[in-house]
Amino acid sequence: MPTHNSGRVFLGTAALVLLLAVSTVIAASPAMDASKAVSSPALKPRSPEPTYQIKVGLDGEVYPVFANYASLQRPDDRNWGAVEVTIANSTASTLENHIAVKVLGWSDEEIQTVDVDAGAVRTFLFAPTFYPRLYKNREITAATALVTVRDARGKLLFTRTVTVRLRSADDIYWGPKFEYAPFIASWVTPHDPLVEQVLSRAKEFAPGRRLPGYEQGRNVAQQELSTYVQARAIYRALQVTGVSYVKSSMTFGRNADISERVRTPHESLGQISANCIDGAVMYASLFENLGMEPEIVLVPHHAYIGVRVAPESQQYLFIETALIGRASFDQAIRTAGLAMKRYSAAQVVRIPISEARDVGIYPMPLASQTAQGNSRPGLSPGH
Repeated sequence: MPTHNSGRVFLGTAALVLLLAVSTVIAASPAMDASKAVSSPALKPRSPEPTYQIKVGLDGEVYPVFANYASLQRPDDRNWGAVEVTIANSTASTLENHIAVKVLGWSDEEIQTVDVDAGAVRTFLFAPTFYPRLYKNREITAATALVTVRDARGKLLFTRTVTVRLRSADDIYWGPKFEYAPFIASWVTPHDPLVEQVLSRAKEFAPGRRLPGYEQGRNVAQQELSTYVQARAIYRALQVTGVSYVKSSMTFGRNADISERVRTPHESLGQISANCIDGAVMYASLFENLGMEPEIVLVPHHAYIGVRVAPESQQYLFIETALIGRASFDQAIRTAGLAMKRYSAAQVVRIPISEARDVGIYPMPLASQTAQGNSRPGLSPGH
């Protein structure tokens, strides 16, 4: 509720009444020594002190994908943190502070020793390493961040706990106009054991039982044909495994209109279910494992996977992954190719996975394999 002026008037009147009463007492006491009244000690002005402000994640929510990215960077190189600490130094000397941040029960403790010049305001980004349980979490959950600040001698200057909402490890924040789209590369997990098993099966559908990726000594035409053959073998292996389309992209929390649930390849293969973006990261994982260059393509309300047909080539083979459960490989290729021609350049967001890796966007830590994922008959080792 807004503050009313009447409250200020009431306080001012009370102070005035008190002042008048004191004056009356002094005037009515002829025995009182006026010099003693004058010498009463005055309140000393309070010395300026530094202030500390805490901000957590994105609107109070921490996305595991961002937490993992930031924790892999040096503090000075970060542009995002799970927790931000802003220090305003209103004193006349430089501050040396030791700041410690952790999310209780979810992360280790990160400590930074910082200097803040007199009169300066600085913000420090913290990304403590989260325990594996964060990457197993599949629902929004509450946690508490603890921030403590000590001086150079170890004296406690400031401590505070802040409520945190941890998002599901499946949640991606696309951002306005898909500005954070490159982080989808964190869902591309080429070393997942189930990805390896799909490739083991796919080689059975390839000539010579080989999936060589890009091969030296081949010209562009030869490599383009080889890429097509390998992509077809992978598509066939996934069909035999039983993967088919299930949307399942709804998530909870703030910014739900520009956030989405995305399955990891481990989940898609364990559940034999994938929507378009799930399928795109699954195929990207398979191609990247082979040393090829996949890219994820986002168009309005849909996603495709592409793979560069040969090193240094500007041509890509695009696949409609949503058709895997009900159409042939050639149909999936034709559908994707026709669809890509319908969109203008402004409507298409292309995310080369190799470029995302170059800027430090790596796979999120693999969650432990579930019993469901290991029990799929189509993915059992040796089949």
